Amino acid sequence: MTTQITAVSQPRLNPSALRWRAMRGLMRLGARLSHGIALGFRHGFDSGPMLDYVYRNRAQGAPIIGPIVDRLYLNQIGWRAIRARRVLLERVLLQLIEERRANGDTTHIVDIAAGPGRYLLELIAAVDRGDLSALCRDLDPAGQAQGRALADELGLRSVTFQRGDATDPLDLAQISPRPDIVIASGIYELLTDDRLIMRSMAGVHELLPANGVFVFTTQVRHPQLDLIANVLPNRNGDPWIMLTRPLGELETWVKRAGFAGGRSFIEPNGLFAVSVARRGAL
Repeated sequence: MTTQITAVSQPRLNPSALRWRAMRGLMRLGARLSHGIALGFRHGFDSGPMLDYVYRNRAQGAPIIGPIVDRLYLNQIGWRAIRARRVLLERVLLQLIEERRANGDTTHIVDIAAGPGRYLLELIAAVDRGDLSALCRDLDPAGQAQGRALADELGLRSVTFQRGDATDPLDLAQISPRPDIVIASGIYELLTDDRLIMRSMAGVHELLPANGVFVFTTQVRHPQLDLIANVLPNRNGDPWIMLTRPLGELETWVKRAGFAGGRSFIEPNGLFAVSVARRGAL
């Protein structure tokens, strides 16, 4: 069953409302000290630049106390789990790349909602033998600009960036060349409309060639949904309302989209799963 926490309007003197108001005030104060919290209020706590900052995991802030506050922020369970999700995702991708190498195949990867794409760019920089290429798509121009800068910094010439909608099958159909691996990391966790996820999966299925691989992530639980919904803004400036979904629900949807059954792996904190599904014969 999908779990949804919503931010609700409450009477001014309601104890719960006062608690969340106090928490919002503390977070605003924290933004004066912590670079990470300030970045969240500037771009949204669900944004690509925020995720990139969490991946880098280097505490920064105002002199003396700022880095301490920032470290407390970066060590929250959700961010720790996202970093663990990255490690698991990289492990899965490397295994898929090595399987293709064993068959003498090159690998072209498309991340349909990459943000800056740090995890993918750093993975390619570490393991490329001239047989890897990638396309990073996203709707956020700030994340795309950050990704291009990182690609230049890493000296990557086989990675390109493109504006794209991960939930629009017609838009996904425009991708060329067709990828060997498609990734949807972090995007389905942000979508509250189940139909958008199913549309995205259907579009990815049509995009992949026979035996192409779809790798996607799922948020199966989160202990701070109330806090997030009532305190943190998303990239649109609205309350950041997240859903958790049973892993089996997305596995059912991906099979309904036409994929063969695959494998799923849970990161050590138990908040996120990484799943692998294969496209059958055309």
